This record gives sequence, C-alpha cells and structure tokens, in this order.
Amino acid sequence: CVWDMMCRGMASPNNDNDSQSILGRRKNQSTQAHLPSAHIQTHHKKLHRRTMAVTAKRMAHLSIRRGALGAAKTKRTRDVAVHAGGGLPIDLRGKRVFVAGVADDQGFGWAIAKAMAQAGAKVAVGTWVPALNIFETSLRRGKFDESRKLPDGSLFELAAVYPLDAGYDTMEDVPEDVKNNKRFAKYDRWTVSEVAERIKEDFGGLDILVHSLANGPEVSKPLLETSRNGYLAAISASSYSFVSLLQHMGPIMPQGSAAMSLTYIASERIIPGYGGGMSSAKAALESDTRVLAYEAGRKWGVRVNTISAGPLGSRAAKAIGFIDDMINYSGVNAPLHEKDLSAGEIGSTAAFLCSPLASAVTGVTMYVDNGLHAMGLATDSKALDRSNQDA
Repeated sequence: CVWDMMCRGMASPNNDNDSQSILGRRKNQSTQAHLPSAHIQTHHKKLHRRTMAVTAKRMAHLSIRRGALGAAKTKRTRDVAVHAGGGLPIDLRGKRVFVAGVADDQGFGWAIAKAMAQAGAKVAVGTWVPALNIFETSLRRGKFDESRKLPDGSLFELAAVYPLDAGYDTMEDVPEDVKNNKRFAKYDRWTVSEVAERIKEDFGGLDILVHSLANGPEVSKPLLETSRNGYLAAISASSYSFVSLLQHMGPIMPQGSAAMSLTYIASERIIPGYGGGMSSAKAALESDTRVLAYEAGRKWGVRVNTISAGPLGSRAAKAIGFIDDMINYSGVNAPLHEKDLSAGEIGSTAAFLCSPLASAVTGVTMYVDNGLHAMGLATDSKALDRSNQDA
C-alpha cells in the first residue's frame, strides 16, 4: 500500500523521482562496495538520516491532507445534519423580487408575491395603471389583511407598488389619447423601461422577475372570428410583454437571477372558448421561454422558466366566462381529482423555481395543475357510458 511504500522511503510524487531514487540506491550500493567499513557506517548513517527526513516530510504532508479531508467530511456531515434537522427550506433572504401583474389578492401574482415574501425576499409589484388606485386603496384600508397573513401570524409587506402598463416599452410608444386619459395622466414613469429604471434607483437591481400578465380583448371570440388587432393585442400583452420586461430588467439582474411567467394548457391543447388569439399567445410565451433561457442564460446568467397553472377562479379568470366549468372539469378528470388547486401551490412552486434550489433548472414549462395536462381522455365523457348501449 501507499503507506508502506512511504514508510520505506520509496513513495514519490511521480515516476521520474522513483526512477531517480532507484538509480541513486544502485549508485550508493556500487559506491559501498569500494568503501572501507568505517566509511560504510558513516554512509549508512547519512543515508538513514536522509531517508527518515524524507519519510517524515511525506508523513507530515499526508497528515495535513488527511486533516483537510477530515475537516471537509466534518463540514459535510454538519451540513447534512442541519438539513436533516431543519428540512430543506426555500431561502430567498436578500433577494429583490418584482412581480408584474398584481391588481388584487386573489390571483396567481399575489400568491407568488406572498410566497416570495414568506421565503424572505423583498417584493415589489407592478399594477396596471387604471387599477392602481383601487389596489392601493384596498391595501391601505386593510381589505387584503386576511390574505396577507403569513404562517407566523405576521402580515407580509410590499416593498413598493409601481404603476405599469407592459404594453408600452417607452413613453414615446404611448398614443396621445392614452397619455391624456385621466386614469393615466396622474401617474408618470409607468412604461416598461421606466419601471426598470425606478427599480434600479430604489433597490439597486433585481434578482427575480415574475411575469403574471395576460389580456385578450377578444378572448370570447373563436379564432376564426378574431380580428387582426385583437389577435396582435393578445400577443403583445400576454407574451411579448415578457420579452420586453426581460430586455429591460436583464441588465440590472446579476448572474444567477431568475425570471418566470405563467402559461396555460391551451397553448398545446384545444380549449374551446379560450379564443381571441390567447391560445396562440400562450404558445408563443412557452416557445419564448425556451429561447430566452438560452439567450438570457448566455448573456446575463439568468434562468428563465414558466409555470402552466391549472384553472383558478380568480377575478381575471372569470372574465373568460367559463372558468367554473374548467374547474369542475379538472375536479372530475385530473389524476389528483379529490383536491382543489390553490393559488398557494403555484406560489410555492414559483418560489422554488426562482430559488437556489433550482439553480440548474431553466427553459422548463412546469405543470402545476393536479396532473390534468397528462390526461388524453375525459373520464366523464358520455362516450364511456355503456349503460344505454346494446350488450
């Protein structure tokens, strides 16, 4: 073994030294044959001292190496013990989060903001300009206090609330009639580029970007009846807005940051009634997620993912008109049909995807829908009812 070789003074860092050592011993043996006995004894003593010194040096080196390995092993054991005793927490302390698209306390955006805050992050939100006054008033008057409660009984606080219309990149893009609209006129710096500037001024940068935006003015129309303007409006508000947000936020996001969005199964399956180009917008959003994962990953070291969430009866979703039917359908046909989907489950998944625990996850569409996406057959279909069929 290596230890025996070292004790004999034979082990060496490389083969060349071994060869030199062997040649040296042969030379010594040849020299000894021609030396008087006194000289031989003296030579033996010198050789013994040299051998002992080399052996001691190598033993000391091994001892140091063993000590380092032992310390590393102790640290690993200690780390494992900490995780084993305290679980594997999602830790977002010190992280700066911006959630675009929060206008009440019912939707996915709010749930994500709450989960991020619970994990220790500093959370700011962006609210559509016309809805900002109502949102801030409700927040100030305590109407959201019940849903702000964290497990320890405290209320999570928003670090900032920014007016935002992600349909416009700069103020030069805003039409005059929108600028002069009284709902917009009393606010300033609400385009995507301006909100990015404000976040940099207020927080110095951003670690997590969440896109929780979607709008299709003709969502109730079948695709064959959707106008060009309606289709492009859905794409602009629901998918390109994510591209724009990352374009402007990316430069202020340090390496290791994360961005995410919310999509829906209509991107890849036919959902009659989810029209106006919204299914196309969600398909674009998922494709953009993969492309942005590559581009933002290479350019800034930012991870990009999206969550495909199941149906939830939020205020925004009810505007579609058939959300209750979709919830009932999921409750009957999803693999986990006995449990309702909660916004908190999307929130906790988002917190995980944006945390260091998911540091190698990017370009992913993560399904959080009780497994409904995996189904290829409706279990409550009348086609499966054989009670009225002939034997």
